[in-house]
Amino acid sequence: MARSTRQTAGHRLQLPAAAVTEMRSRLPAVADETVAAIIAEVPSYEGALTGSMGENIRNAVQLALGGFLSLASGRRGANPRTPTAPAVEGAYALGRGEARSGRTTDALLAAFRVGARVSWREMSTTAVENGVPAETLVDFAELVFAYIDELSAASVAGHTDELATTGRVRQRLLERIARHLLQGSSTETVLAAAERAGWEAPTTLTAVVLPEAQVRPVLAAVASRTLVAADLPDLDDHALLLVPDAHGRRRPALLRALLGRGAVAGPARPWLEVRASYERAIRARTLGITEDTEAHLTQLVLCADPEALADLRTQVLAPLEGLRAGSAEKLADTLRSWLLHQGRRDDVAEELFVHPQTVRYRMGQLRDLYGDRLDDPATVLALTIALGVDHV
Repeated sequence: MARSTRQTAGHRLQLPAAAVTEMRSRLPAVADETVAAIIAEVPSYEGALTGSMGENIRNAVQLALGGFLSLASGRRGANPRTPTAPAVEGAYALGRGEARSGRTTDALLAAFRVGARVSWREMSTTAVENGVPAETLVDFAELVFAYIDELSAASVAGHTDELATTGRVRQRLLERIARHLLQGSSTETVLAAAERAGWEAPTTLTAVVLPEAQVRPVLAAVASRTLVAADLPDLDDHALLLVPDAHGRRRPALLRALLGRGAVAGPARPWLEVRASYERAIRARTLGITEDTEAHLTQLVLCADPEALADLRTQVLAPLEGLRAGSAEKLADTLRSWLLHQGRRDDVAEELFVHPQTVRYRMGQLRDLYGDRLDDPATVLALTIALGVDHV
């Protein structure tokens, strides 16, 4: 059975006047705590609530809480003359503004949940200090969350309406920036596209390739200026995110957001050079690498030209061509381990599960086949590259 929607209309709560007065006196402090909690807990709002925008949000929080207190003090009803109307209108406008800022409804609703928790904690504490009985607190809690439901719904409606108009236009403009970056368009063209979209260029961009079904949850966890590109020739049922300024100490947060989502993240690159990050992510995906390409650089380097690697392997293993397949394979495995363990016989024996004397015997065979070339740095390098890929 579906849960009935909580409503503020017809509520039975009437808080004591003294408690309401005290709560009103604390509204500025509660608004500050709410904004601080949103910044700390909702990644999309990191750095977004400073300056004039932060002040606007604080004012909106105070307006919403003030409307709630008027409601909780005994005024009822759901017509436009009720105290909730200005707050609902403000929530609708907030939703439209968040859509224009590029934030998702997931981020917006997360902010409302944080706001509800902080507001309830502060106001219930004040209520208890003013002698509000337990049975009244139950009604108080119900009204708080019913009120948040109404504001959330109004914000989602505003967000939806904005996306239905200017939001779609902006999204197309943002997608155009991504395509220019991937196509290698001139700097002037890319900068013009960014200016037209009102998109503030970051220091770096990181390409993330991920299944289309994972785009929305990841977008809720990364910066709001993230660019999205779908329907690219190399992606099939995957999409591309270009995440701004996820370099240095911020990269671990990005990787945590991608964990278990079948995504692969290229390296952070100066934003105009993000095509290199995208190409690496695509190569990694082809090799079956997921999440962090920076953790698989050796494999990416060795497999950058598979045909060249195969030719090198054939060339350096030519001395083994006259042997039976099984013998050649054992000698190649021994040679690989000997190179990677820098000739430490016991380590080679442990890795291959053989006796050290077996290693000594096989290395004697290899020295007969290769001669002095096993002491030649160029040959050792070629053998290490050709054989080392099997250990990546």
